[in-house]
Amino acid sequence: MNAPLALRVATRALAGVGAPCTASWREPASVDAALAAGWDDLAQGASEPNVFAERWCLAPALAAFDPEGAVRLLCIHDAAGALIGLMPVALADHYGRLPRRHVTNWRHANAFHGAPLVRAGQEAAFWRAALAAIDAAPFARALLHVAQLTEGGPLHTALQGAAAGLGRPCPVVHREVRALLQSDLSPADYWEAAVRSKKRKELRRQANRLAELGVISHRRWAADDDLTPWVDAFLALEARGWKGANGSALQSGADTEGWFRRIMAGAAAQPDMLDLRAIDLDGRPIAMLISFYRGGGGFSFKTAFDEDLARFSPGVLLQQANLEMLTRPGLGWVDSCAAPDHPMIDSLWMERRALVWVNVPLAGGWNRAAFAAQSLAEAGWARVRTWKQEALS
Repeated sequence: MNAPLALRVATRALAGVGAPCTASWREPASVDAALAAGWDDLAQGASEPNVFAERWCLAPALAAFDPEGAVRLLCIHDAAGALIGLMPVALADHYGRLPRRHVTNWRHANAFHGAPLVRAGQEAAFWRAALAAIDAAPFARALLHVAQLTEGGPLHTALQGAAAGLGRPCPVVHREVRALLQSDLSPADYWEAAVRSKKRKELRRQANRLAELGVISHRRWAADDDLTPWVDAFLALEARGWKGANGSALQSGADTEGWFRRIMAGAAAQPDMLDLRAIDLDGRPIAMLISFYRGGGGFSFKTAFDEDLARFSPGVLLQQANLEMLTRPGLGWVDSCAAPDHPMIDSLWMERRALVWVNVPLAGGWNRAAFAAQSLAEAGWARVRTWKQEALS
């Protein structure tokens, strides 16, 4: 993407009452101390917490997975110059099966939420300014595709409103539902409510059988612990399983392993951010779990277990112990970051989070025509999927 580095767009006409916002496009490598400080401050007061968009997590991802420097940071500032929103943006060459260039919020395979960082209360101003900036950008084509927004959340709702204010549609083109933990119950009460009695009995039996193999212990990382042995152990445990066998483990690529090591160090440097747990058998990890916490929310980022001991369900036993997080002060929810219909976590967590992928056409007749053609194509694909499902049922 050959975007200008300082494309400034006044949005007085779109912002309504009050002074205008300004937008600037920044290369990740050009982030200076002032923007870094504003980015970190924005993470603290974001409307919807998203650790994957925070500087300690996103900057290493861009360095690892965008080596050609195609991604730009769209930064929105208020009239006083304070950063109120930041979103990584890229120009994609394909939309689904079609070779259609379009603008999208940039993500990578290990980023499980797509929400930009936006200061609480500034959602509408952010999207109005962002749409104006993308409309004016010389690289922009066809439509803005925003992936993985929380359905009905402040950012999704504000984007719909900003699009409507411009007379543009904002349809949901894809939707996924995954497990969420959101409860006022105690850990013991939640476990009893979520897991049927027969399953609880079986897990107790498995725990007893596992204990017959050796000494079982539970560990939790503390801020003054050396992080490196934990990271090494997780990478090795994950690589011994099916992910290692099919080449999708973090340790399978130098880029993913390097990124993982950097973000773990970055998370550890954030107060009360990193939660690392393990179950050991005779001092050897057999199940590990990594979670990140921010602003009353949490993300269950990665888990791994010894597949040779799968008959004892060590991963499930660790999830049971992890319900201790329900006692964490101020915690409102934890996103599982799991695939839809995940057989393990869906059976343990009762609540659900819906994520949506939405499209907004950009300004201009050609863009509107391209958007209309894309919408027709998607409608056709949906009819084909429905026909196939009905034929198989």
